[in-house]
Amino acid sequence: MAHDDRREGGTAQTSADRESDAAEHGPTGLGDLDAVLARRSVLADGHAPDADTELLTPEDRVEDVEPADADDPAPAVGDVEDVEPAKADDADTETIDAAAAPAGPGVTAPFFAPRGADAPPVHPRDGADDHHQVEETRMPPSPLDRFDAEEPRKGRGWLVAGVVVLVLALAYGAAAWFLGDRVPNGTVVAGVPVGGMTQAAATDRLESELGPWTTGAIPVSVGEGLSSIDPAGVSLTLDVDSTLDPVTGFSLDPRVLWGRLFGMGAVVPATTVDEPALDAALQSVATELEVAPVEGFIAYDGASPEVTEPVAGTAVDVEAARAVVTEGWLTAERPIELPTREVKPAVDAAAVEEARTELAEPLVSGPVVVTVGDELAELTPEQLAAAASFTASGDRLELQLDGPTLADTVTEVNPDIVAGGEDAQIVLRDGRPTIIPSTSGRGFDAEALAAAVLEAGTSTERTAEVDLVEAEPDFTTADAEALGIKELVVEFSTPMPPDPVRTSNLVAGSRKVTGVIIEPGEEFSLLEQIAPITEANGYVSSGVVEDGFATTALGGGLSQLSTNMFNIGFLAGMDDVRHTPHTRWFDRYPAGREATVWESSTDMVWRNSTDRGVMVEAWVADGRLHSRLWGTKYWDVETSTSEKYDIVKPTTVYNPAEDCKPETGGQVGFTVSVDRQRYRDGALFDDESWTWTYRPWNHVVCGDPPAEDPEEPSSSPTPEG
Repeated sequence: MAHDDRREGGTAQTSADRESDAAEHGPTGLGDLDAVLARRSVLADGHAPDADTELLTPEDRVEDVEPADADDPAPAVGDVEDVEPAKADDADTETIDAAAAPAGPGVTAPFFAPRGADAPPVHPRDGADDHHQVEETRMPPSPLDRFDAEEPRKGRGWLVAGVVVLVLALAYGAAAWFLGDRVPNGTVVAGVPVGGMTQAAATDRLESELGPWTTGAIPVSVGEGLSSIDPAGVSLTLDVDSTLDPVTGFSLDPRVLWGRLFGMGAVVPATTVDEPALDAALQSVATELEVAPVEGFIAYDGASPEVTEPVAGTAVDVEAARAVVTEGWLTAERPIELPTREVKPAVDAAAVEEARTELAEPLVSGPVVVTVGDELAELTPEQLAAAASFTASGDRLELQLDGPTLADTVTEVNPDIVAGGEDAQIVLRDGRPTIIPSTSGRGFDAEALAAAVLEAGTSTERTAEVDLVEAEPDFTTADAEALGIKELVVEFSTPMPPDPVRTSNLVAGSRKVTGVIIEPGEEFSLLEQIAPITEANGYVSSGVVEDGFATTALGGGLSQLSTNMFNIGFLAGMDDVRHTPHTRWFDRYPAGREATVWESSTDMVWRNSTDRGVMVEAWVADGRLHSRLWGTKYWDVETSTSEKYDIVKPTTVYNPAEDCKPETGGQVGFTVSVDRQRYRDGALFDDESWTWTYRPWNHVVCGDPPAEDPEEPSSSPTPEG
């Protein structure tokens, strides 16, 4: 089998060829390397060779050899004949089209000898005018072909890189360990510098300097409004360990290491908080500091509609405020401004303007005539405005007229337009309460009257036609019966001194309280019933006690009526609201169970504690002041009064007042206790008691006290000597 000894860029050579070349050109050792390289460079560049440059001769060219057919048998070894190099002047020298030369692995561009005078002509092939045709030449063997390519050095670069990374990692870890025992320089927590300290020292400083801030109230504000939050109440605390741990101790975090090398700066303090408790506290603050929106409104000033323009309000955004407080309670400027949101009014300016032009102004643009059959009443704009009001309904203002006010106004304008009924009455007749039944009348349906007047007042017609209906009185017979004033609950009386002037005041006061009805839960005030205490109201001047001395005043003696009114309430089980005993005890009253009265300063008040009404009765007869309370018995009452104790004997006192009245005195002062138990259906409801101390009735001498005897001058010792 034939051997293919082709080299890259050359043609096949036999061993005989190689021996012939060696004989002709000499050995191709390393000594010829420079010459060969120079020759290749010249030929490759297309320049003329130097004189010393050896060029390929025509003998170096190799004839084209037709490739053997694949079916031809391979020649035996040694059958290949040596091929003589072609002569330069052979006429049958074959040319090769450079453009058509085969390309691919194992084929290189041929070397060309420069064309000179002796160069053989180049004959282009037919049909190849556009291509240069050159003669095929044979590449001589290169001395470099004797050397194999050097194997690359594998793994050495990776080894170096690994060593570098390991060294850097060790240095990084050493730096992290070395810098981890202290707080980084420049570290500030809530304004407190702790850089360069150990964690323990930094902890002590933070607890010392931030202590007052963490325990004191946190001031918060919304605009001009101020309030506060108690940190303890919401468990808001500074977590010092969690604040310092991220910036101390061993850490490989590059951000931490960078901060330790070049300064950490401000560190956000870590805090803990009870969020539900904080939300509740913020909600309370929000309620306190919220600014309610001003709703658009219209009100009448006389017959002129006055407009209130709407203004948006402000409310605390509790969810956002939670973050603001927890994040800034130690660092934010105080007071901490809480985030808010706008609260728009329900009725805007457009709705107010619509109500003004379509309702408010038309209503008072002129009078409205109310007609009932042949009767009529004309209501002026001022009267219409007095019954009118605006209310918000969603995002609109609605005009409303008060029916009862209109009915009263129409009746005042024309009393004949209605036929009123009569209220029921409870009177004392034949010594006991009696109900005088009510009577019905003909009057307005207040709601229908208001609707008719509103329609007329906001239209151009301005006449309201209404019909009367059967009208019940304000206090019907059924109402009177429901009060249950039907039996005597309690009776009480006190003796009167023989003083006709004083007695006349008691008669006047008794008339004013008789027949007064106190419904369940209402209060009975004596001054509300008998005042004003004036001569025009039937009162005269009589004896009173003022500042512990006897004198006279208008309405003197009414304290006895006050004592009677207190006792009927006390014994009936009414709630004692207010009473004041006298400073000196009068033996016509039960000790500790009496009450004085003085207009504008001292009143006697009790409250109806039953589920039915009661009625008061009082009169003067047989030298006594009598009083009764009518109703339905509700409480079982037991009372007791202690013996007098802490007795104080009277003394002589002087009164320089111009209206002084001398008194002989003689009554001792003392203290007494009063108890009351109230029972309901046999069960004790409550047990109350009080004490009162009376002054003694001193011997009163009018005038200034006598001057004390001057002390005798003491004798001075005689100086010695």
